[in-house]
Amino acid sequence: MSGTESSAYEGFTAEERAAMKEHGRELKKAARRASKADKAAEAERDVLAKIAEMGDADRIMAERVHAVVTASAPVLAPKLWYGMPAYALDGKVVCFFQSAEKFKARYATLGFSDQAKLDDGPMWAAGFALTEVTPEVEARIAALVEQAVR
Repeated sequence: MSGTESSAYEGFTAEERAAMKEHGRELKKAARRASKADKAAEAERDVLAKIAEMGDADRIMAERVHAVVTASAPVLAPKLWYGMPAYALDGKVVCFFQSAEKFKARYATLGFSDQAKLDDGPMWAAGFALTEVTPEVEARIAALVEQAVR
């Protein structure tokens, strides 16, 4: 490094710190819920409320992603994960929707965790940029989430 470049650690961004705090609140709220059925119903309400808070472009895409994921892989349970709509199998997140607005990105993201069975040789995609959810994109999302839970 030259003398003009800084290697100092700047820490987490404000958006990252906010997401971590939100995740802490999500964990506390989930722990307070009574029955498994109550937990599932409330978790889905939380996801739908979070989607409703999004700006128009992100909200429209998140609503379509939610509909496709829940229809294509009903074994996945909606839940909030770091303030993002996510879908879990046995409590472990398999996929999630990250709005562009949340981290001031130029596109939304459909991401998959290491729990998703998307393996395809020595390298495969685990995140997809979303700028629009067309019927073709919906079909691709459906195929991905179906594969993810096989």
